[in-house]
Amino acid sequence: MSIQQDNIFQAIIAHAKEYGFVFPSSEIYDGLSAVYDYGPYGSELKKNIRDYWWKSMTQMHENIVGIDAAIFMHPTTWKASGHVDNFSDPMIDNKDSKKRYRVDHLIEAFADELQTKGEADKADSLLALMDKFLAAEDFVGLKKMIDENKITCSISGTCNWTDIRQFNLMFKTEFGAVASDNPDDNIVYLRPETAQGIFVNFLNVQKTARMKIPFGIAQTGKAFRNEIVARQFIFRMREFEQMEMQFFVRPGTEGEWYKFWKEERLKWHLSLGINENKYRYHNHVKLAHYAKEACDIEFEFPIGFKEVEGIHSRSDFDLTQHQLYSKKKQQYFDADVNPETGKPYGNYVPYVIETSIGLDRMFLLILSNAYEEETIHKEDGTTDSRTVLHLPSKLAPIKLAVLPLTKKDGLPEIARTLMNECKNSFKCFYEEKDAIGKRYRRMDAIGTPFCVTIDHQTKEDNTVTIRYRDSMKQERIPLDKIKALVLNEIM
Repeated sequence: MSIQQDNIFQAIIAHAKEYGFVFPSSEIYDGLSAVYDYGPYGSELKKNIRDYWWKSMTQMHENIVGIDAAIFMHPTTWKASGHVDNFSDPMIDNKDSKKRYRVDHLIEAFADELQTKGEADKADSLLALMDKFLAAEDFVGLKKMIDENKITCSISGTCNWTDIRQFNLMFKTEFGAVASDNPDDNIVYLRPETAQGIFVNFLNVQKTARMKIPFGIAQTGKAFRNEIVARQFIFRMREFEQMEMQFFVRPGTEGEWYKFWKEERLKWHLSLGINENKYRYHNHVKLAHYAKEACDIEFEFPIGFKEVEGIHSRSDFDLTQHQLYSKKKQQYFDADVNPETGKPYGNYVPYVIETSIGLDRMFLLILSNAYEEETIHKEDGTTDSRTVLHLPSKLAPIKLAVLPLTKKDGLPEIARTLMNECKNSFKCFYEEKDAIGKRYRRMDAIGTPFCVTIDHQTKEDNTVTIRYRDSMKQERIPLDKIKALVLNEIM
């Protein structure tokens, strides 16, 4: 990552705090590492992203329904899913600083340094070798690579490393207040993913919603991972939110459905007006033991291309595992006729195509793509500047700012009437303090796409000045056209 890219990223972080998007959690107590709170505009933007995803899944697809599963689940759930035994990351400790690193992050950071030095080929070779060792779980090879490249700790500056070992990422807690001779009896986990809540409810949903395969179950919600190296602002956190959809299909059709959802999910991203050149697919080198195919949709953040969403062909692993551990059948009876046999397909455990997107990462994507420090060239030859968020209108926290030019002469009353007309349909903001130019700049900084100024001419001809955020163009239109104009842009 170049110095300029890092500066842009730091500017986005500072902007997010200054304008009420994201705050460090418990900041008055010096914060809590890798935990953040969403402010007034951040919580609105996050909700709008979530709602846009939810509508695209459950409203625009007749064969997808939603659920909201509990965060706490029976602990055997995580034994069945493999998280108790396998949900680990390879870690390494520096003996001098006592700081622990995730091995892939340590090597990736070193590769970034090589990139900035102009050694791109060496960086690419290093990352390719890392992927090879990780796929083979060759920790000896990884350790040798770290030693040979003299990769140092950022704190101690030394190469004095321990051996690499696995570290489980699930948070444990105790359930209930009853003492037990066996401490493990009361242990439950904060869920590390939302998917398992979907799988254990597969038959409940299929029967009550009268779903026929192929069909999907969507869910949004919190997940928790005890990330040792949580970094890069809200990109990697210990508490985060996922938006997942598990799509259940007939065995043998998973290949075509995997291709369908791979393309469909990228279309969703592009529907927000984001340049498609900022996206790319990354096929997994190392597949999970249950996966047939897997890829990530990556976006070019100021910190480089990073994963935002994963599409995975999970076979029948999850339902089969829950069937095994619960001793309850997780089968679907398919009455459709198999053209090869002339008989119904009958009972089978469905295969699953998963689409999983990080809501917090999508939030950062939207913020990164929207942020611009713009130089304005005036007609008199002078320049001005503004910081603007070019947020998609449908996602912007505030859709319309209503700004009476003065606090008197009946202008606030007209402005309040417009507010009351519009606020049931979309989020509005009212302000009468400061010069109109300052108010425009504040609205630019939080991404408000439309500002309406009520002035003295409004009293004469019932027209107002509407200002467009991206172009800064201003035009007069009838007051009674404002609501329809905004609604047309945000639908």
